[in-house]
Amino acid sequence: MKRIILTGGGTAGHVTPNIALIPRLRDLGYDIQYIGSYTGIEKELIEPFGIPYHGISSGKLRRYFSVQNFTDPFRVLKGFREARKLIKDLKPDVIFSKGGFVSVPVVLAGKKCDVPVIIHESDMTPGLANKIAIPSAVKVCCNFPETMDSLPKGKAVLTGSPIRQELLSGNKIAAMDLCGFSADKPVILVIGGSLGSVVVNNAVRDALPELLKDFQIIHICGKGKTDESLADTKGYCQFEYIKNELRDIFALSDIVISRAGANAICELLALRKPNLLIPLSAKASRGDQILNARSFERQGFSMVLEEEELNKDSLLASVHRLYSDRANYIDAMRNSGQQDSIKTIIGLIEEAAGHKS
Repeated sequence: MKRIILTGGGTAGHVTPNIALIPRLRDLGYDIQYIGSYTGIEKELIEPFGIPYHGISSGKLRRYFSVQNFTDPFRVLKGFREARKLIKDLKPDVIFSKGGFVSVPVVLAGKKCDVPVIIHESDMTPGLANKIAIPSAVKVCCNFPETMDSLPKGKAVLTGSPIRQELLSGNKIAAMDLCGFSADKPVILVIGGSLGSVVVNNAVRDALPELLKDFQIIHICGKGKTDESLADTKGYCQFEYIKNELRDIFALSDIVISRAGANAICELLALRKPNLLIPLSAKASRGDQILNARSFERQGFSMVLEEEELNKDSLLASVHRLYSDRANYIDAMRNSGQQDSIKTIIGLIEEAAGHKS
């Protein structure tokens, strides 16, 4: 039996592309194992699939000063030792890494154990974790044509992001029943990323009375970020996080307000959902979401509102303009010629597994 180790974690964006590959890997007869951190979100997301999960020590590699910078390297070294032992015991044919800091010791240990490793980089420019991991990979998959210039020639493959196929088969009526909505107003879906965004949440709630005049709103807020004072508001439905019902909610949604994580926006592209992207500020990140959002804006897939410009009035104006122009965005996404990412990535996995030393 062929065996593959999947790894990646820290946020849902480092896990959901792995999940998208699972059905096809199972069809091909792979025994699938997952390596993540002891308590990361990846453990919660992977467990429902019945895949053996192996936790290892994980430390964050920071570009800024923190007291934890003195202790985390030891956690990474411990994670490397744990990953190497797991790889020797499991004897995988190939490793597929979606990134995040927990993946670094797994990728390095894979290289040490002579197991071919394939990496997927979602963002326009590689993050620090993948920059460390890339020399140990045989192939590096990416989402944006611009990214090819940042990757080693011979390793880079433009694949797009694997999308969970079940997202394409949602039921509008089921979502309408779940939210208690009617059919007389269009629906806005608000997603602030897997951990939620206080800035986006606050802006939406500030504008809520005006938005509800013309729209119904599904708000995925993030853990601990629901507002109980709005629980009985007609036309407004909030969740901390959505799993199985997400495909139904997407089917019901007419437009989407979202952060600009690469996997999230690739899902919006695949679903042809007109979207307003509010990328994470460069003050709070390395600016990758801004680059992702501007690329999609240039291609006509998205409208962009910078976090620094976000307020009640700018949000209302952007939402109404997006809804009015939604047909143009749908046409642009329909004509995007997005690659069959799952087929391409599975092909790379099969090739690597077949050529293991």
